[in-house]
Amino acid sequence: MQSIIALDFSHYGRVAGVDEVGRGPLVGNVVAAAVILNPEKKIIGLADSKKLTEKKREALYEEIMENALAWAVASASPEEIDQINILHATMLAMQRAVAALQVLPDYVVIDGNRCPELPYPSEAIVKGDSKVEAISAASILAKVVRDREMYVLHEQHPEYGFNKHKGYPTAMHMAALKQHGPLPQYRKSFRPVAQLLDASSS
Repeated sequence: MQSIIALDFSHYGRVAGVDEVGRGPLVGNVVAAAVILNPEKKIIGLADSKKLTEKKREALYEEIMENALAWAVASASPEEIDQINILHATMLAMQRAVAALQVLPDYVVIDGNRCPELPYPSEAIVKGDSKVEAISAASILAKVVRDREMYVLHEQHPEYGFNKHKGYPTAMHMAALKQHGPLPQYRKSFRPVAQLLDASSS
């Protein structure tokens, strides 16, 4: 699949693209990535990570890490999500990813409709992961890292099927959750989990 990149921010200098994965799942971290691409090392095929096959994402993941000027991946935990809510936890993960970059950006572009507080000029772009190459790259890193976390959790608890639904509330996942109950990695503030915990404590 060819990427559809419409927006160019290179006139700002070093541009960091930021995206997150994992706001919707009931379990695990919300993961954010920040990427500053190297204009002299073009990466072909960047696109919204959700529109790429897993094999393509994995290949691009390696290429991004190898060729980007700088990249970083960070997360916020289920405990942090429960404490400050998923929106603020997402902003926190994005802040951590940008702060971890080994090269300082001149400008930061973020997928979505709001920016975390950052010490750099920044701009939110709706559907930015299909419009800006650096955001596409960030979406790929975040998606691969979070999926790998779900595969590890699947190895530890195969009865939940994390390798298939990645923690999203599919029918299969909900059935397994009701049968086996929430693990410590679940987000206790999310309604389906909270309802089960309430039911078990009453």
